[in-house]
Amino acid sequence: MARPRGLIEVTCPNHRCKYYHREKGKDIIKKGKNRAGHQRYFCFRCNTNFVETSETPLYHKHLSESEIINVCKHLVEKNGIRSIERITGHHRDTIGRLLEDMAEHAEQMNDYIIENLELTPFECDEFWTMVKKNRRRLSTTARLGLKKVMRGSTPA
Repeated sequence: MARPRGLIEVTCPNHRCKYYHREKGKDIIKKGKNRAGHQRYFCFRCNTNFVETSETPLYHKHLSESEIINVCKHLVEKNGIRSIERITGHHRDTIGRLLEDMAEHAEQMNDYIIENLELTPFECDEFWTMVKKNRRRLSTTARLGLKKVMRGSTPA
């Protein structure tokens, strides 16, 4: 007799899937781990494999979550990209691409930063102004993401 499947909290990130981001009726199983150690999943509805970090700023990153948190802490303290490069040992282009991805997913990152780094909304506003200042040439999706988070004044 087969063992019953465990509860899986992820939804299918494939835009063409009938069950895209739908909890009800999904048919997803775990399918090992990739080289970075992230859990892989398989959707039986659209026959696609995906990773737990897809559609997040951590997708396709070789940095661990703790290293990304470390970079965020240095940005909150108003360090520049080159000084963060010297402190962490990561190349400035890697840090710049990380900032670009964080700006594109600004709403998710804002909640994540408030929870995990235990920052106040005022400190988050300072963080996003540093990201905007350090990355002068942002993509249009990154600029739209920052507009959603930066309102000019943060509610107390």
